[in-house]
Amino acid sequence: MKILVTGGAGYIGSVTAERLLDEGHDVVVFDNLERGHREALDPRAQFIKGDLRDSAAIERALARTRPEAVVHFAAYALVGESMQRPELYFGNNLCGGINLAEAMLKAGTRRIVFSSTCATYGQPDRIPITEDTPQAPANPYGESKLMLEKVLTWYQRLHDFQPVFLRYFNACGASEKYGEDHEPETHLIPNILKVALGQQATVSVFGDDYDTPDGTCIRDYIHITDLARAHCLSLANDFTGAVNLGTGEGCSVRQVVDMARRVTGHAIPVVQQPRRPGDPARLVAAAAKAERMLGWRPEHSQLEEIVRSAWAWHRAHPHGYGQR
Repeated sequence: MKILVTGGAGYIGSVTAERLLDEGHDVVVFDNLERGHREALDPRAQFIKGDLRDSAAIERALARTRPEAVVHFAAYALVGESMQRPELYFGNNLCGGINLAEAMLKAGTRRIVFSSTCATYGQPDRIPITEDTPQAPANPYGESKLMLEKVLTWYQRLHDFQPVFLRYFNACGASEKYGEDHEPETHLIPNILKVALGQQATVSVFGDDYDTPDGTCIRDYIHITDLARAHCLSLANDFTGAVNLGTGEGCSVRQVVDMARRVTGHAIPVVQQPRRPGDPARLVAAAAKAERMLGWRPEHSQLEEIVRSAWAWHRAHPHGYGQR
């Protein structure tokens, strides 16, 4: 297939574009490089520099390339930033997504796999989280993703779109070529590895009095290559709708730190901080629907494999994509 990947220079987008190309697809990456990296662009892909907030730019890209499907990643994804600057998130994630949908409509492209998030569920009252858990986002980031899900659902009803919503949990790890390089970095594993690399003295742990076995938050960590494979499987069948992508099991912050100590051989000192407002004790996916509908189950999401892959990439790229 010919596939347009928006945000294909970002963390998850770059690994998914790599996987699509490995499977023989013809890939066009559309990215403004604001938060992605030119070095994360697979050289086998065609690259179009553009911004989804520029409706003419995405219309030109789709009219010129005529893809059979779109895999849509391009979005801002920092929860804290979304609370401070909600207009960025609704302007980019929602309005940019509507521009994409309109451009697809004009180009005759109806298939879209949308990178959504478990943040659409907010703070659920039951664990594990199933796809029919009420969606009640607790921040503008999650709200912007949910709003675009609703827009695309209406385009399905009115314009025969075929949307798949992949609501994933904690993306982590790396492929051999592509890994995680954010500024600022808010994710746990790369921040732990910065300590092992000698780039910061300690890692902060927020809260140690949760109702969990060791008192720290539990999250469902999913390897980025497993996420990439789920996008490929979503293009390979006729399923439409939403699926969670997770392991169905969670690891605590303390377990992740301990695993990183074992993998890296570094002490990784911890500074205990107060709880952050709004952090649930547990966020774990029910992943049965993804296996039933897509034939997908995680293959590389054991915690040790996740940390080892991230450590290998960060050692090879100690300053991210900026330096080698």
